[in-house]
Formats: sequence, C-alpha cells, structure tokens
Amino acid sequence: MPSYQSQLGEGEGIAEELAASQRSISIAEFFEKNKHMLGFDSGARALVTAVKEAVDNALDATEEAGILPDIYVEIQEAGDYYRLVVEDNGPGITKEQVPKVFGKLLYGSRFHAREQSRGQQGIGISAAVLYSQLTSGKPAKITSKTEGKPAQYFELIVDTDTNEPEIDVDRETEWERPHGTRIELEMEANMRARSQLLDYIKYTAVVNPHARLEFHEPDSSQKFERATDQLPAETTEIRPHPHGVELGTLLKMLEATDSYSLSGFLQEEFTRVGQKTARSVVDAFRDRQFGREIGWRPPQAHRRDDVVEAIAAAVSNKGAAATEAFADYVLDGVADEAGLLERDAVTHGALVRLVAAAAEAIEEEHDRRFGATVRENAVEAVWSEVVADREADLYALVDTATTDRKDDAAVEAIARRLATKFAGEEDPRSRVTQDTLVEWLEWAAARTKEREGESFGETSRQKIFDALWARAETVADDPPKVKDVFSDRDTAARFLEAMRETDILAPPTDCLAPITSDLVRAGLEKEYDAEFYAAATRDAEVHGGDPFIVEAGIAYGGDIPAEGQAEILRFANRVPLVYQRGACATVDVIKRINWRNYNLDQPGGSGIPNGPAVLMVHVASTNVPFTSESKDALANIPAIEDEVELALREAARELKSYTNKKRSLAKRQEKQNVIATILPEMAEKVAEVTGREALNVEDSLARIMNNVLVERQRENGTVSLVVSNHDDRNASLEITDILSADPGDVEGASVVEMDGEWFVKWKPTVGSGEEASLNYTVPDDTEFDVNVDGVERERLTIDAE
Repeated sequence: MPSYQSQLGEGEGIAEELAASQRSISIAEFFEKNKHMLGFDSGARALVTAVKEAVDNALDATEEAGILPDIYVEIQEAGDYYRLVVEDNGPGITKEQVPKVFGKLLYGSRFHAREQSRGQQGIGISAAVLYSQLTSGKPAKITSKTEGKPAQYFELIVDTDTNEPEIDVDRETEWERPHGTRIELEMEANMRARSQLLDYIKYTAVVNPHARLEFHEPDSSQKFERATDQLPAETTEIRPHPHGVELGTLLKMLEATDSYSLSGFLQEEFTRVGQKTARSVVDAFRDRQFGREIGWRPPQAHRRDDVVEAIAAAVSNKGAAATEAFADYVLDGVADEAGLLERDAVTHGALVRLVAAAAEAIEEEHDRRFGATVRENAVEAVWSEVVADREADLYALVDTATTDRKDDAAVEAIARRLATKFAGEEDPRSRVTQDTLVEWLEWAAARTKEREGESFGETSRQKIFDALWARAETVADDPPKVKDVFSDRDTAARFLEAMRETDILAPPTDCLAPITSDLVRAGLEKEYDAEFYAAATRDAEVHGGDPFIVEAGIAYGGDIPAEGQAEILRFANRVPLVYQRGACATVDVIKRINWRNYNLDQPGGSGIPNGPAVLMVHVASTNVPFTSESKDALANIPAIEDEVELALREAARELKSYTNKKRSLAKRQEKQNVIATILPEMAEKVAEVTGREALNVEDSLARIMNNVLVERQRENGTVSLVVSNHDDRNASLEITDILSADPGDVEGASVVEMDGEWFVKWKPTVGSGEEASLNYTVPDDTEFDVNVDGVERERLTIDAE
C-alpha cells in the first residue's frame, strides 16, 4: 500500500490540506510532552528537581535583596502524592507578578542580563508547577508578602495552550512572616532518590555558607546553620566581550546599534573597549578588508638620475629649479622614510604622503602650484622606479629569510614567481591580505619544487611571510560604516576575525560573585569533618563573550570514608549538580588528572581517585553552558575545562604538601617510637656500668630526634617551664599550663582562673639551639597539666609532669 507521503502532489489540494494542519505550539505545551528535558523524567527525580528549582529561586531572591537566607523545605506524604513546601524570608513578589513568575514558562528578569544568577531561562519553578498539575491535577498554592503589605494567596495552574497562568484563587491572607514567599505543590513522586535529595540540600549548604537551611522529610529533619554572615558580592550587569561574540550575534548587534562608525560601535556595545582598543580592532580589520601595503627598497644611489628624470617628465611647466627641488625633496624623503621605518623599504602610502609634503614645501618656496594631477603623476613615476627592482629585492629577502641557504636558482625562481604575482595585481600599490600572501607563497613554492626540484617547506614559507609582512603597512583608507558591514556577511566575518585577534583585557569580574577560596574552605569545614582543607579561586576568563571564574576545593582525611572513590561535588553559580555526573565536563577533567602525583590512589593512572577525599568544583558565569535544559551537567568547553584543571591542580598541590609532610612525620614518629623503646634500657645499662645516675631519657630523646623539648623543673616551690629547641628552625609555641593552685602574676604570661583552675598562657618564640623559660611559684602539692600548640606532635617531646 503506497504511503501517504508518496501520494503528495498527485491530487489537487494536498498542500492546502497539509497547511491547514499546521499550527504553532506554546512553550508550555511543548514541555508538557517533553517533561524529561527539564529533569522531570521520573517520580524520584521530579521531587529532587522541584526542590532544587524552589530553593534556587529562594536563594536568588534573598541575595538580591541583601537578606541572609533562611529557607525552610518540607516534604509530606499526601495520600497518593507528595506535598512539597518551600518557604523563604526574601523580599516577596508583588501581587501582579506572582501569577507570571509561577504560571508562565520563559518568564523572568535574568535571561538578557549578563551577570551571575542561579536561574536565567525562566523555566524552573513554573516547570515544577506544570509537572505538579499534570501528575496530581491540583493547582500550586503560593503565598507571598512584601514589606508593609498584606500577604497575597494564589492557587493557579499553567494553561498549556497559551502558556499563561490560570488563576483559581486570588485573595489576601494572614501570614506571620514580615516578608517572603511560600510555595506548596502536590505531585506524583517517590523517595527513591532520597540520597540525591539529601546530597542537594547538603551541597547547597556547602556552597552557600551564608544560608541557613531547614529540611524536613517524612522520617527525619536536618538543620544546616550558616558559617558566615557575609553575603555574596553584589553583581553588576556588563556588556558582551568582543572575544566571545559569534557572527550571527554580531550581525544582530550591528543592525540594532545607533553608532555609525565601527569605532563608536565597539566602544558603545562591548565591555573593555576604549578608544585605543577600538583603534587596534579597526586597524586589524583594515588589514583583512584592504590588505596591507608591502614596502620595497627605494632606488639605489646609482639610479638617482633615472628617478629625477622620471619625476621631471611627470612634472611639466614648473620651471627647472622648482622641478629639481621637488625631485630632491621626494628622493631624500624616500631614503629617510626607509631608514626611519628600519626596514629599508617604502610603501605606496608613505610615498603618497612624501609627495604631498614635497609639493606643499616647494609651492611655498618657489611659488609654483603642484596640484592633484601633478602629485599623482609624480607618485606613479617614483613608484614605477621603486618596483622596478622588486624581483631583486625579493631575491635578497628570500635568501636572508631562509637561513639554510637554499640553492641560488631556487631562490631566484621563487622570488621571480612572487614578483609576478605582485606585478599581476590590478591594484599597483602592492596591497595584499595575509591569506592572499600565504596562497602566493604556497603556489610559488609548489612551482619551484616542480620545476627546480627545491623544496620550500612550511617553516621556510613562514619565514618569508614574516619578512614580507614586517615590511607591510596598515593602509589609511577609511573603514566601512556600520551599515555597510552589516549588509555584507563576508565583511562582517572579517570584522569579527579582527575583534578576536586583537588583544583585549579580560572582562570585568563585578558581574560575578565567586564564593572565594576562604568561604569554599569554610563551607567544606562546616559539613565535612576532615583533617585537611584546601581551596583555590582562579582569575576570570571568557567564553562566548561571557566571563567565568572557576573555584576548587579539597577536603581530605578525618571522618571521610577511606574506602571507595573520592566524593565529587559539582556546582554552577552556587547550585549543586546532582545528576548526569558522567556527562559533565567537571568529571571528565577529574578523570584525566593523574592524582597519583598528588598522593591519591588512582588505579591505572586515570579515572576518579580513591581514598578519603572530597573534590569540589564551582563554575561561576554570566551564562553557564549546560548540556541540556535540566541544567545537570556542564558542557565540554575547552576554556572552562582548562580552568577547572588548573584550579584543581592548585588545590591539589597543597594536598600533596600536606600528605608528604604527614608521611614524613609518620616515619619520624615510627623512628622515635623505636628509639623510645630502646633508650631506657640503654640508659639503665649505662648507669649500671658507670655507677652514675640514669640519664634523662626524654631530654636525650629530644636531642637525638632534634625535637622541641618542653620540660618542667621544680625546686623549693619554684616551677620553671623550659623550652629547648633542638630543631634547625625557629619554634613559635603556644603553651597552656593548667594548675590546681593560683600562681599569682606570672611575668611573660597571662593567667586566667576558671572553675577553680588557673590557666597560664605563654607564647614563646625560641630560636634553633636556644632555650626559653617561664618561672612562677606554687605550693608543692600543685597538680599540673600542660598543652602545647604550634609544633607538630612528632617534633615535640614533653617532660612536664
């Protein structure tokens, strides 16, 4: 049976029939059938996604209002469904905006803003509302209150045909909060992804140390206190950066701008572009649009008379004296120009300027007019003499540039062929673009190899190119206007290339709010009981016109499980990424780093390392490149991957130093334990043989191990704490001696009484090979307990009972 498609066009009205079935669809209707694209592909994951979208909105709202976030999340069992409640203490949402924020997809204030924020598309929370109504048939319940106004209560759904909110209830209500927002959703879900849900809440607390989170689920509750009262830095919207703009975007910007000139367009529409930078971009554009003018050696001294003759022929009826003076002025200027340029060459543009200057000088001196036609004739005459020796000039240039000294015949051949290309141009000014010059060199080299059998490889061609381009001069022609660049896609492409090749300062970072290395460490310390923490924050880089900053943190040891793979924490704009780990660029980077260089176990030298470690990466950007609308994984963008690797390695170097030191101290402790076992027996034997009093074992041990010795000496009620530094470096200690009796005032230390005990705090710095002592008087029956900080336990010997 023939298919429907195979019969198209056989009868009349088929096209009309097809056209009648076509209709536009709303974004809400599209996502109604493609819930998986937004992270609602299962009941388990849907609950995590809904929590994530609501909490992200709450964090953004509070931070933008300068309020330290207090966020309440509760999940309740509601018959066949789960009820999700999220409250925040943000500024609230105005009555007019609530229906649009929660009931209209792609509605938001951040999509066009080039500044860091958690949500930008305007899909997240309205998608959760859509999923809720699709699976439970119940509306979202929203309460919002702004400062000084009554709370507003709404019940609404998303009309998927029109992507507009459909409001069932709209009334004032009582709410004890002074301001904030609450959303309640019922949805088909389950708790199979409970671990991912708990991870999201915990990771949010790690990466937002300024937030207080309270999380309740059917069987348990958790609270995450804030670690700092420092809100993230306020961000400022910026313009795009020239290095990241694509051609289509550039054309759109060219069409919309009010600027007429390219220089004005660059300065008005882009960040980090001032007058000087704009001039550099426009010059680079001239090079691509018009080419540069190649300079040639001026006529040599023995040909001076020929050039004078040519000028005289071009300048008629000006009188012998004026003509000769004009010719001398031009020739001297050409020689000076070649010398001043330090390239022994003169370009056509330079010659035009010299002839104009000569004409003006001679007109004033000899009262003779040298008009435009005379000047053009003079330029043509001199330029003909300049290029007459072009082949010989090229021969000398090629011979010098190719340091391996090619065969003379081959050098002559390639020079001749290049000269032919220059001579064959319709434009006599020796103008050539970089691409054209490369093509000519490749053609000339290929012909030379074919005819003369001599090869001019890529390196030789590059040297010849560099030598010729060093003689080139950017032309003074006016660049096209903005409207002309917009109307010609090829011209716009050349303008874009000029923007990308010009050195421009990195975009400003006030549009970003990185966590900072100190708070990355604080967040890890708050949620992980480890023995070591490290953090690194990189400088800003740019991708696609958007700046970004990468931060990394590492927690190691302590209570972190030693078995299995290291835990990986991924964040984008302070939002945890808990799904699609295998598709994320962050994980790809972690896998390719050789972690064995940093003392972590990594079987095979690739993959996620094993051991008691937490590896954290945060990417802050004005436009995070996710792999999909669900925003679960970062795309593989080389510039971002490079920064992720550099940040991880920076933190990992601190880990390596720590673990190396830890291993060294462990070996030292092992050696010390062996000596401590043997030394008392040796001391006892020596005492027996010599008949002397046994040696002080602790003192001897400290000397042998080059330790810092803290010992207590008592005589007639006077107590001395003596520090002897046997190490080869200074020791800065903090010693707390806890006494059962009052020592009175102690010189060089502070004394604090607490609950019947006296704490004597002493902070000596003792040089290598030196001693320091603290003296005080207490009764003989006084009890002591000493605590020493500032030196590793393995480098410390205490004899202070």
